[in-house]
Amino acid sequence: MGSTVKKIILRIGQVLLTLVIVLAIGLGIAYKILNPSAPDSQAFINGHILTMDAQSSIQQAVLLKNNIIQAVGSNEEIQQLITQDTLVHDLHQQTMIPGIIDAHGHYPGQGISAIGLNLNSPPIGHVKSIQQALEAIKQKTQTIDKGQWIIGYGYDDTVFTENRHFNRAELDKIAPEHPVFLIHISAHMGVVNSAGLKRLNITENTPNPVGGEYVKDPTTQQLNGLITETAFAPARAEVTRFSLPTVLKISQTASHMYLEKGVTLAQNGLALKVHMAGLSMASRLGLTPLRVMAWPEEKYAHELFKDDSQIQDLQHDKFYVGATKLVADGSLQIFTGFLTQPYHSHAPGKKADYKGYPSIEAPTLSETVTKFHQKGHQLAMHGNGDAAIDNIINAVATAQKAYPRKDPRHILIHAQMLRDDQMDRMLTLGITPSFFSAHTYYWGDRHRDIFLGKERAERISPTQTALEKGLRFTTHLDSPVVPMDPMLMVWSTVNRLTSSGKILGGEQGISVMQALRATTIDAAWQIFKEDTLGSIEKGKLADLVILEKNPLDNPKTIKDIQVQQTFIDGVLVFDRDSQP
Repeated sequence: MGSTVKKIILRIGQVLLTLVIVLAIGLGIAYKILNPSAPDSQAFINGHILTMDAQSSIQQAVLLKNNIIQAVGSNEEIQQLITQDTLVHDLHQQTMIPGIIDAHGHYPGQGISAIGLNLNSPPIGHVKSIQQALEAIKQKTQTIDKGQWIIGYGYDDTVFTENRHFNRAELDKIAPEHPVFLIHISAHMGVVNSAGLKRLNITENTPNPVGGEYVKDPTTQQLNGLITETAFAPARAEVTRFSLPTVLKISQTASHMYLEKGVTLAQNGLALKVHMAGLSMASRLGLTPLRVMAWPEEKYAHELFKDDSQIQDLQHDKFYVGATKLVADGSLQIFTGFLTQPYHSHAPGKKADYKGYPSIEAPTLSETVTKFHQKGHQLAMHGNGDAAIDNIINAVATAQKAYPRKDPRHILIHAQMLRDDQMDRMLTLGITPSFFSAHTYYWGDRHRDIFLGKERAERISPTQTALEKGLRFTTHLDSPVVPMDPMLMVWSTVNRLTSSGKILGGEQGISVMQALRATTIDAAWQIFKEDTLGSIEKGKLADLVILEKNPLDNPKTIKDIQVQQTFIDGVLVFDRDSQP
């Protein structure tokens, strides 16, 4: 080999090495920007610190060392620990609470607002009729290429003046060259036009899965576009298989929405394999500053829990693999929740004695619960109707009898129609509920007048009875079903006002402090994170939220309180004063 060729090869090697070094330095700088460290020492003084410790004590000041809470106490106590290197924040009598934990939701689903069409009705949005929604969809066809999905979200048939769902024919008329996928506010059903059905390979001959339906017109026996429950879930998964840039856009949008509301731990409560991998990687790279808890869906969970290596690959300091998610029934507001007594009003197309139905038959549910329980895993089971809750409790009872565990902390998600006798059984079996208590606000009037009737509606989300029985619980918003707004959630749990201003089951309201605990320390306990998160105590991680006002001052105005700052690991991740 000639000397000239050797020199060229050597030069190429030097250039490549330089590029690798530059790239490594660039990635290192980018990582540090995306993953900033907390100051060595920080103090917050002159505040109202709602610690959420065992005594629900209220203090004045907090000292942090890096990302750990070092001390909590009076101004005088903390000032004695402050050095010249301590960064001091004067709270000026503002209120600090622990970082809010999303006890159940579907992060980053709320970020779909970055790309989707908002079809929410009051009190969330402004769409009041199908005709109004169709006009918005028609306008959307003018802004995206033919053949691209039009995704709408949040529509509610029970609010529309037409009092019905969309149908395939009217969607075909306004969007013949675009597949359309409209997601109901329950997130348990949706409507698809002909182009969308073709893209999803759904035909009149496609069989209904157990617990779901491809709904047909009763006269023509042709698909009308409505897809429900277990038929809807795989269709939604296929339509929302977004490109990486779109996923990042959705995640960034959702992260901002959560942080500005004081949420420091978000949850994906029904994660597919692709979701788990993407969320873990985004978190590891610092593309989202939030802590994220993901609950794998059943099929993936069987694979995931075969050995520990997959979980170890996924988990790190801000991403956690949690309970296995099962869905035992649907939603009350779409007549798919499974009740022991018939619905108050006739469900469309159903007989007067219609009670809904299970998404998983009781024997199958029991067998599945036992398999995971036997291996020591936690389960989170969606149950709205009291018949579905019976199935869940019976399944856990069977598993506990065969393989007793002292503290499984299996979670009953939503628990809308939870009865007193069911609470007693849950206490003995180690089941903890997470209530969707904001139902009283968003659907309370319709639960009373349409779905359940007055007596049953006043008993939804029975937080006070649970408290009296010593049944530890959390509350959640199931976002993006409703917006992530923890202060509204606390307000709903305390006041139980409907969107029309009526009190619905006021005797089930609880104190402000207890409602705050349900979304902080109790939410941490429910997912086995109470040793590191959920309260402002020495040794815990410095996830902190500063509110403009004290929620304890006026229970009626809690929902209007804004978050001023959010800290995760002692790092400021949201500052209202810095927002454009």
